[in-house]
Amino acid sequence: MTRQGTLAIQWLGHGTFVITTPGGKRVVFDPWLEANPKCPAECKTLDRADLILVTHGHADHASEVVSAARATGAPVVAIVELATWFGKQGLKPVHSINKGGTLTVSGLDVTMVSAQHSSSLEVDGQVVYLGEPAGYVVRLEDGRALYFAGDTDVFGDMALIKRLHAPEIAFLPIGDHYTMGPKGAALAAELLGVRQVIPMHYGTFPVLTGTPEALRPLLPAGVELLELQPGETAT
Repeated sequence: MTRQGTLAIQWLGHGTFVITTPGGKRVVFDPWLEANPKCPAECKTLDRADLILVTHGHADHASEVVSAARATGAPVVAIVELATWFGKQGLKPVHSINKGGTLTVSGLDVTMVSAQHSSSLEVDGQVVYLGEPAGYVVRLEDGRALYFAGDTDVFGDMALIKRLHAPEIAFLPIGDHYTMGPKGAALAAELLGVRQVIPMHYGTFPVLTGTPEALRPLLPAGVELLELQPGETAT
């Protein structure tokens, strides 16, 4: 439990985070728990959530969304095609949105922004297209904005995210191979103009070779690196 007015950030390994906002809302990004080799045993089950945001359809981001939403009763936000797929699994409430759109859900303003990646899920041996990948900007109750990149490469329009939303904190993948690595993440931090970077999507598998140690010296002057261990919460 955090005191009113603080922001708490918990990393559950890979691309899964639980954010407790200054107003006490629990926002879950890309819940991947039971099958996540980096998620601590005591964190494998979500006991409460007010909102679940899903960036894309890959199994390491979306395969446990249905079970997490059913367990918590939290509304789910996803791009149109992925939201439709969740609805066909019997999940509700599900809010569909697309890039550039903003909706207010659970008392928070959530904007979907671009990401450079892919999005699909294998179902019964068949690859199912689930729309395009995305990121999110969440406007907190105290006016601050968080940018959650999802899986992406760095792209020039991150400068537009800065102009439109001025996020202070960015959650950026650094693992390389499937996303940008540390060099790309450092440029992303510069384009976004953020004060703090939280690295993610690294160390889960051997192929994800990027590290916070490699990122740290590449960050622009004045940008803080918040390195969390799986299961750890920072306020």
